[in-house]
Amino acid sequence: MSRDKRGFWVAACAVTFHPATRLAARRRFDGLEHIPAEGPALIVCNHVSYLDPIYTAVFVHCRGRVPRFLAKASLWSLPVIGRMMAGAEQIAVYRGSTEATASLRAAEQALDEGKLVLIYPEGTVTRDPDHWPMQPRTGIARLALARDVPVVPVVHWGTHRVYDHYNKRFRPLPRTDVVVRAGAPVDLSTHRTRPLDNALLREVTDLVMVQVRELLAEVRGEPAPSTFFSRRQRRGGEQAP
Repeated sequence: MSRDKRGFWVAACAVTFHPATRLAARRRFDGLEHIPAEGPALIVCNHVSYLDPIYTAVFVHCRGRVPRFLAKASLWSLPVIGRMMAGAEQIAVYRGSTEATASLRAAEQALDEGKLVLIYPEGTVTRDPDHWPMQPRTGIARLALARDVPVVPVVHWGTHRVYDHYNKRFRPLPRTDVVVRAGAPVDLSTHRTRPLDNALLREVTDLVMVQVRELLAEVRGEPAPSTFFSRRQRRGGEQAP
């Protein structure tokens, strides 16, 4: 089993979130065997609802691991939640500032310490009208290439039916199904030997997120789109307002 550091705040999160995920929906966890039982790994997720981190956290905790999320720094300013984030050793992301690279350094350190780091490369809940992944940010590739650790795709589906942030809608009833599924680690062996440049970062980022998108298509039982949604452009090339 993992020797991840635990403590009061990790226990508090577990006591709160495990029953909450069962109360909010009928949850189904698939592919837990793909989450390493010990040692470092980078978990790469899609993002369809602000409930996703709760389900991801419980998912990996069921494997005996403590998740370390890369999360927006603004969460640390919230009462209770901020204390829980700090106490559970989550990683603050400072976008658009001189501290932005500090987030990646903290994530690299966590991997060096054998921890499980979770990242949502879209940066926020998808705005794709059909809930497919948006164009991902390349920070995921920097982490994946900086450390030779398993890179595991994980997807959520159904959380958006319980809580839809953009439409301000919370519907725990009638109960719906929420699926969290992990896939096999992405093979990056041929990419790790190449010189690091922007082209490689984009290639690796898209490669990993395509695996995430295909895994989501399996869960949804429908074909995935061939492109990533951009907030600047609608499907089919129409410019978004």
